[in-house]
Amino acid sequence: MNNERTTTAEQAASGIFNGENGLDPFAVFAQMREAGPILSVPVEMGGVKFRAWMVTRFDEALEVLKNHRRFTVDRSSLDDQGAGESFIQQDESSPATFFTGKSMLTVDEPDHRRLRGLVSKAFTPKYMESLRPRVQELADQLLDRVQADGEMDLVRDYAYPLPINVICDMLGIPEQDHADIRLWSGAIAHGLGLGRHEPEVAEHMRAFGEYTARLVHAKRVSPGDDLISQLIAIEEEGDRLSEQELYSMITLLVFAGHETTSNLIATGSLMLLDHPEQSAKLQRDLSLVPAAVEELLRFNGPSTIAGPRFALEDTEIAGQAIRRGDMIFPVLKSANRDELKFDDPETLDLARNVTRHLAFGNGIHMCLGTPLARIEADIAFSTLLRRLPELKLAIPREDVTWSFALSSQGLSALPVKF
Repeated sequence: MNNERTTTAEQAASGIFNGENGLDPFAVFAQMREAGPILSVPVEMGGVKFRAWMVTRFDEALEVLKNHRRFTVDRSSLDDQGAGESFIQQDESSPATFFTGKSMLTVDEPDHRRLRGLVSKAFTPKYMESLRPRVQELADQLLDRVQADGEMDLVRDYAYPLPINVICDMLGIPEQDHADIRLWSGAIAHGLGLGRHEPEVAEHMRAFGEYTARLVHAKRVSPGDDLISQLIAIEEEGDRLSEQELYSMITLLVFAGHETTSNLIATGSLMLLDHPEQSAKLQRDLSLVPAAVEELLRFNGPSTIAGPRFALEDTEIAGQAIRRGDMIFPVLKSANRDELKFDDPETLDLARNVTRHLAFGNGIHMCLGTPLARIEADIAFSTLLRRLPELKLAIPREDVTWSFALSSQGLSALPVKF
């Protein structure tokens, strides 16, 4: 491995992951892969600066994601490595959230199997398919509101509200509370990440947790036919879900149920606008959209990195010695453009037969809502292509603005006309 090349790649990578530079992230990822399948990169979390390992290639990233005997998401399982402190230090009297309490994101087996099992029945492919009519109805309603105007901000008016309405419907969150959910989720997504810790995030997280506690209380009194009511019934049976786990579960489902899918719809729409000839092929045959979604996920998926893993023992990755307790980040967007895994990976080819990618992670922590995200993306893109065939950018391409949320690059706005 060339030391000078490695140092250059590490410096560029640090600025990408904390959002401090405006470099093309995919050019940096290519630099990183050229330097090696795993690099030590300076990062900052919770005000503490240290070095973490970034895994850049597909096979090595897959191994870290899947092998929970060597790598864990639960830092507290390493007795000598601290208690797995959160991004956010919060009053212990505040209700737990997915960042401050125990959630599926931060536990491994057997707790992970127990927690995931409680909601997995609601996220089966069969149930997700049953939601298609409702997702289609919401997509059409959103476009109905703007179609006569001939323009919209695709992020604000379509990509963001579609998935948040779907997950709130599933959970039984009243429509009048959706604006607060958007506020809290947006503040969390844009205020936290590697090297980012905005001071107001703790307050938004506290408000999110307190709202969830009030909502749970209301549904204890008057349960409905929704997922939160089902989870409360499980919690009241005892031994399977504690009250704090219940709050963590609900806030995680709300947040994860829309942030990444919104990013997928917005970024994917821009990719379609960037490749009008390929987009036109989809317009002529909308049955091609589901396969095209997989290529959009591979090419520029919603998450840059997977959550940190910690080495459970002294080990190695691609010949690099890793010490017990070391923090490791699989770089999903880099792995999905690995030249050793994909032919011509830097080219978007919507006809590509994508049999595997890491956009949703892998292993026991693979995104629970993957079937729902695929259905929402299928309907979102198909509806856009069918109803707005003349869709185009309303601003110069170079003026498109990106935002940095939880170490993932996304669109802050996408003005379009039709």
